[in-house]
Amino acid sequence: MNTRPSPRQAIPEKREPILNAVDRVTELCFGLFMALTFVGAIKAVTADEDAGRKLFLAALGCNLAWGLADAVMYLVRTLADRGQRLTLALTVKREPDRATAVRALRDALPKALEPLVDDDELEQIRARLAAAATLPPRARLRRDDFLGALGIFLLVVASTFPVALPFLLVRDHTTALVISRVLTLAMLFTAGFALGRYTGAGAMKAGFAMTLLGVVLTAAIIALGG
Repeated sequence: MNTRPSPRQAIPEKREPILNAVDRVTELCFGLFMALTFVGAIKAVTADEDAGRKLFLAALGCNLAWGLADAVMYLVRTLADRGQRLTLALTVKREPDRATAVRALRDALPKALEPLVDDDELEQIRARLAAAATLPPRARLRRDDFLGALGIFLLVVASTFPVALPFLLVRDHTTALVISRVLTLAMLFTAGFALGRYTGAGAMKAGFAMTLLGVVLTAAIIALGG
């Protein structure tokens, strides 16, 4: 059976996962680093008996703000990337000269893929775009994009709680800070482990590398008075 799209049909854009493993891990690490640095900074100027609650609220508020900013930037990046792809497709579709259209497709290829794709394959893509009856007039955000932005927001905010909860549950602030930092390093190791396993870079190696990054950041915070 011929599965190629009919020339009269628009070529549908491939649906991507709402958030892939790399997105989830990097956003989780981003939230952890934000909470870690912010808690250290607030601790340096907070010493009263209500410091624990203030530290918790400060870390939560920080990650609420940055989670919202990161979610909005995710939507901006998604729309910009989709618009760039649509512009390329429209350019190729409207270009009467085949060689020029193929050259435009080649220029858009990542450098690592360029030697692997020959002009005949690019010509097939050009022909399919030229035969497409319609293409979207402009790039738009879809429902899945907003779900992805919500997922990023929740990941950044959720990463606050393991870092900040000890300040609510442990009365001694020094002990709470130690527990908070140990939990953060443990979560960073888990995130690095998952990222290394997903990318094939070595799960244990990536886990220890992410933990080392957390240790260096923590040492910098302490050196700066946090």
